[in-house]
Amino acid sequence: MKAFFHPILTAALLFAVPAAVADELPDSVRQRPVYPIEEVVVTGTRNETDVRLLPMTVSVVDRAAIERSGRQSLLPILTEQVPGLFATARGIMGYGVSTGAAGGMSLRGIGGAPQAGLPTTGLLVLIDGHPQYMGLMGHPIADAYQSMLAERVEVVRGPASVLYGSNAMGGVINIVTRKQREEGIRTDLQAAYGSYNTLQTELSNRIRKGRFTSVVTGSYNRTDGHRADMGFEQYGGYAKLGYELSRAWTLSGDVNLTHFNASNPGEVTAPLIDNDSRITRGRASAALANRYDRTSGALSLFYNWGRHKIDDGYAAGSEPLDYRFNSRDRMLGVSWYQSAQLFAGNRLTVGFDYFHFGGESWNRFLDGHEEPQVDKTQDEVAGYVDFRQSLGTWLTLDAGLRVDRHSHVGTEWVPQAGVSFHLPRSAEIKLSAGKGFRYPTIRELYMFRPANPDLRPERLWSYELSLSQRLWEGRLSYGVNLFYIDGENLILRMPVDGRQMNVNTGRIENAGVEAEIAYRISAAWSVDANYSFLHMEHPVLAAPEHKLHVGASFTQGRWSVSTGLQYVEGLYTSIVVGGTGSDAQENFILWNLRAGFRISRKLRIFVDGENLLAQRYEINAGFPMPRATVLGGLDMHF
Repeated sequence: MKAFFHPILTAALLFAVPAAVADELPDSVRQRPVYPIEEVVVTGTRNETDVRLLPMTVSVVDRAAIERSGRQSLLPILTEQVPGLFATARGIMGYGVSTGAAGGMSLRGIGGAPQAGLPTTGLLVLIDGHPQYMGLMGHPIADAYQSMLAERVEVVRGPASVLYGSNAMGGVINIVTRKQREEGIRTDLQAAYGSYNTLQTELSNRIRKGRFTSVVTGSYNRTDGHRADMGFEQYGGYAKLGYELSRAWTLSGDVNLTHFNASNPGEVTAPLIDNDSRITRGRASAALANRYDRTSGALSLFYNWGRHKIDDGYAAGSEPLDYRFNSRDRMLGVSWYQSAQLFAGNRLTVGFDYFHFGGESWNRFLDGHEEPQVDKTQDEVAGYVDFRQSLGTWLTLDAGLRVDRHSHVGTEWVPQAGVSFHLPRSAEIKLSAGKGFRYPTIRELYMFRPANPDLRPERLWSYELSLSQRLWEGRLSYGVNLFYIDGENLILRMPVDGRQMNVNTGRIENAGVEAEIAYRISAAWSVDANYSFLHMEHPVLAAPEHKLHVGASFTQGRWSVSTGLQYVEGLYTSIVVGGTGSDAQENFILWNLRAGFRISRKLRIFVDGENLLAQRYEINAGFPMPRATVLGGLDMHF
């Protein structure tokens, strides 16, 4: 326990320093310009809410941070900006699917590890509040979450099953899609080229004319990869239309389509030949939203689908496979919620969700015949209520309950409660306790040899204490939080009667500390840092013990520069369960730098460098990451 509490005390002291010295600053410093920080989020409570009133911890990564990163994928941005969150990678671009895939996500040690055959099913990805996962396998598709979609990303760090149901047991990543707030037309083009024949392009058009808004975005990305047979190519498009029917009512709809081809060369010690994936993912949604002075809500319908074609490849000296894996999956749903202020300081939210998901898979042989594997669909229906009450100006209470019914597994009751203390000088202390859960997926119940149709839901309880404060009219903010997670019934592969089987036998006991600080020094300079420490009684792949990111940005005149250092320690890349051998861990530090120069009002050029210290490291065991890479490009605005 000493090893656990030492980092906690160190971080708490480090991030408490600004509060101690805040009142000692001279008036000349306090009277500098105000730089407000975004406070309104939707993920933690469905309706737009000041984050200070929520009992859980929510991180917001805005559009400015996304654009500063220059990356086409959201996952590496979130890994840097959100304490406790980590996503795996295997190359300069592209995550892939199936064996050897990257893109596994974990939050506080909850999520999954695709390189070990355990996909991300304990962390839920949403787009505008709608669940996004493969209908058969139950996991998100990492290559579908492109930066071009996002106005901002909101991350609930801790269970969010009360509002979002299964898979949200570890937390939620909600991608809030692009908007055009100002009247007029805006068109942007970005293109970059660099190391390993890597090309990134994005073209977007946004319109606001009176009550009508639209966003249309397209992208094309490709790379040869830093290893042979590691190419990646992706096409993507997104369109969103909105119309304000009245002052209070808005109708909107969107559609997103992406296709990518990914090649996997296998581990360096066990290379593969022709391990290729051809994946198409699509989604569409429509929503009717209302927003009055004392009540707001929405009714939305959504549909996700996928088509996967996978050649699992073969080892050198072996015979090529005579079949290809194929699958179709889908997920459709209806969500409704309405939130109302019944009396002073009160907010009551009630909602209903219905999800229908599943699909079919088969092997298609080279001679033309097919062998079916699984053809299953399932349903999930749920109702929930969340009640929040402010008592005076210093205390807010919150309690929520969800009743969730799965067509195969049964009914799950999900409670959550929290309290927030609003202290002088914009300080907040929060305590929360919540249950998270995950239903077994169709894959775990019915597909492949470890399948077990008698599986039960995974469950955990999470407890959290946090302190946050904003000073100097919002120019300085900091926060620190402690958490403890106790989980049971985790689904693991274990030998039963001489063969591997999925069984509810796993436990998880994680605890840790997370801290973050941001300071706007002047109109030109800003700095930020975040740190997380994770103590795991049972080691988890792709969940580092220590993660630290320190960043700085400078903008003045025509110049803009941003840089960041990321330190990762105690990252498990392989874990030995029984047998011989030992666990493998990685420690590394990465330095990234981006610089830009505005040539004119419409044209800007930039250069990006990643891993500029040329570190040798692995995130997926057997997949060494590229050393220093550089991309150069331009931004054009019309």
